[in-house]
Amino acid sequence: MSKEIINTERAPAPIGPYSQAVKVGDLLFLSGQVALIPGTNDLANKDIEEETHQVMQNLKNVLAEAGMDLSNVVKTTILLSDMDLFGSVNTIYAQYFSGNFPARETYAVKGLPKNANLEISMIAAL
Repeated sequence: MSKEIINTERAPAPIGPYSQAVKVGDLLFLSGQVALIPGTNDLANKDIEEETHQVMQNLKNVLAEAGMDLSNVVKTTILLSDMDLFGSVNTIYAQYFSGNFPARETYAVKGLPKNANLEISMIAAL
């Protein structure tokens, strides 16, 4: 089975040896996104709400590059710097889906790239 690398300038460039997403068959595996503003090294992190919206926008842009949208998402993983952020992130995250939510897990971790408070990865399917 062949794989297709997906990259877009409308999402932050990878900050390590990975791709924004990899498509294999009808599945798209999106790497974790933090709230980096595309084309910069700046985090949109005035508060967790801004950070969450930026992460979701970055993910939407990668999905669009692959010809998909959030309705194609079947699984997400959320990493938080502190579980006290869960409620705020959850409220904003829910706004991006219209029912039929994807499967998900959420973890608190010791640290995230660029000292971000949030990272989300996704798996999408056609």
